[in-house]
Amino acid sequence: MAKSNAEAVFIGLRAKTARAIAVVLAGPVDSPRVVRRVEVVLSDPAVPATSEPYHEVMELPWERATVAVRKTAKRIEAIASKALSKLVQDAQRQGFAVRAVGIVGAGKRNLEKIGSTHIRAHAAEGVLFREVLEVAAAANNLRSRTFDQRSVEETATTELQLPVEKLKAALGEMGRKAGSPWRADEKAAAIAAWLALASDGRS
Repeated sequence: MAKSNAEAVFIGLRAKTARAIAVVLAGPVDSPRVVRRVEVVLSDPAVPATSEPYHEVMELPWERATVAVRKTAKRIEAIASKALSKLVQDAQRQGFAVRAVGIVGAGKRNLEKIGSTHIRAHAAEGVLFREVLEVAAAANNLRSRTFDQRSVEETATTELQLPVEKLKAALGEMGRKAGSPWRADEKAAAIAAWLALASDGRS
């Protein structure tokens, strides 16, 4: 267990296919700092289906594909839960206490309406890897919020009450201090962590 005087931190996760970019932030909310940045593996190299589960079944009718992928999805959920647990434990060893998780990923989509089986497989995996992070947060008893990758920046400008220019400047400063790499994925993860931090202050 983390010590009672441990500093609170918040994990932002940018869901990708078979992986996630994690950025851990500490407060204060008006000038958070990056504590850690790491790529989290969400697949088992020994089981190729865990990397692209819907590609494995994309020639099946959609209803059968969703059933066929369930066992693999459960395996990915277990991998994600274990990976997030390790992030939490690593933070505790450094004297931090993880308070909440922000998740950025693919938004909800009517997948069965996508005509191309290959495009649908990619879209379905985007949703799945976002969902397994939500399951992982719950499995680790962490509060979480999920943000659509298409609108997370807009959500941040509203909730953090920052004009987009100031938001981008703040993210740029975080990246300057954290060092490379600091790409769009790291920025999205940082925004998710920042929004989790802001929500914690309001709860």
